[in-house]
Amino acid sequence: MLITRKAEFSASHVCSNAELSPEENERLYGLESRPNGHGHNYVLEVTVRGDVNPVHGMVLDLKELKEVIRENVLDIYDHRFLNREVPPFDKVVPTAENIAGDIWQRLDEPIGRLGSKLHSVRLHESDDLFVEVCEPHAK
Repeated sequence: MLITRKAEFSASHVCSNAELSPEENERLYGLESRPNGHGHNYVLEVTVRGDVNPVHGMVLDLKELKEVIRENVLDIYDHRFLNREVPPFDKVVPTAENIAGDIWQRLDEPIGRLGSKLHSVRLHESDDLFVEVCEPHAK
């Protein structure tokens, strides 16, 4: 069975690779490469997989999942300038793909300790763009 918990956070970033020229960064990332950065109101969907416990009738305690997401993602990401405040984005371009991959890494072990398996992380950067990291392709 799959169960999904949704959370929201706001963060700003600049998509720019230090190994590229300003012109190459602008061609590649467009307005997102501007040095002052810009922000997004991200919507995060965390899906876990597991069996329904016959005693309590749930895959896992949803309050515990909410707390794991808060501790390992929201407290770290919310209202932060990712390039300056959230490693690894001082060295890695904070694209939606890289952010979703980092969130996977932050959640995989804590969710396992709850007795479930992380199935997917879906990160909506805007109304018309989301990325998804799925279990077989995580890393």
